Amino acid sequence: MRRFPSGTFGRQRLQFFPAPFKAPLRTFAVLVFAWMDDRVVVCDIEDRGWCIPSGRVEPHEESLQAAHREAMEEGGIELARVQYIGCYNISERREVRWADCYAAKVASVGEISMTEESRGMKLLKIDELPAIYHLWNPLTEAVFQYSFEVVQRLSDARCR
Repeated sequence: MRRFPSGTFGRQRLQFFPAPFKAPLRTFAVLVFAWMDDRVVVCDIEDRGWCIPSGRVEPHEESLQAAHREAMEEGGIELARVQYIGCYNISERREVRWADCYAAKVASVGEISMTEESRGMKLLKIDELPAIYHLWNPLTEAVFQYSFEVVQRLSDARCR
């Protein structure tokens, strides 16, 4: 299994576990790495700045449903070829939470439906992210690269 560096966000410790690993508890949030060719969707989110579409999983949702909803609400994008790529373990003191991660192709771009939450969307290459991404560190970079590799394999498999 591929190994990823650990990271931090404030007092929280972050670890990423690639698929096929599944969180042992219900995930509280999802993150969506949505790609259009070699560019990834990032959104300008209130109180976070530029980041990928992400958010809480509602009580009535599965994490995949939340991924589609967050992508539409924050980025105005419809997803295709969605693939679960792993999950983050987010721990602070004794609290442990999990967030599922998905990689996908952008099927279409429309209007952002939650303008009070998202102030805009951009498509950027990985090398453009360090200058604007709200939390850029070796872990973030490794997961972005991994998500791109997964989407490339999905595209390659379709061409065979």
